[in-house]
Amino acid sequence: MEMTEILKHVDHTLLKPYAQWEDIKKLCEEAINYHTASVCVPPCYIRQIKDTFGERINICTVAGFPLGYCVTEAKIAETKQAIADGASEIDMVINVCDVKNGKLDQVKEEIAALKKECGDLILKVIIETCYLNKEEKIALCKAVTDAGADYIKTSTGFGTAGASLEDIRLFQKHLGKGIKIKAAGGIRTKEDMEAYLQAGCDRIGTSSAISLLSENKE
Repeated sequence: MEMTEILKHVDHTLLKPYAQWEDIKKLCEEAINYHTASVCVPPCYIRQIKDTFGERINICTVAGFPLGYCVTEAKIAETKQAIADGASEIDMVINVCDVKNGKLDQVKEEIAALKKECGDLILKVIIETCYLNKEEKIALCKAVTDAGADYIKTSTGFGTAGASLEDIRLFQKHLGKGIKIKAAGGIRTKEDMEAYLQAGCDRIGTSSAISLLSENKE
């Protein structure tokens, strides 16, 4: 698979807590030049990106990130503000505490509430697979489907582990029709990205794709 084709599925990501504007600006310029699916950035930079790059870039951001256990009202407020500032894709983190307490209906309701705020914009649901057992992952496939989200996403990249092909195959079996998959966390090589796309992912969250392309050119 050509890198240029892979990049069409990449959310070019920089979510480090110490990210500076010059780093974000470089990320955006790379995304425009190499036609990535989006940039995935901290919410505090959305307005500045929109003011600087306008419609040339698709902005993805996060809500409830990275731990997910803030109250639903806080995630709704984050989502509203992000959309008002210019984001068109939201990657929300579920409340894993609710999952562990068996409150799957509450998780589903929260996802549905954020999808209502997003409307026709894209909502991706980060379930943070590293903290879940198989039964919980299957239950969350149903919750994401029933709540009407657009994507299920494996990981924040801030947990104890990232994406695995085993989890992607599990998602494929248990997601409802039309729900797409985003893999993120620990995806750092061209071979990794190819493997996840071939396994059925529609998006890859990584900060490594552009640097890999540059290395290949060199």
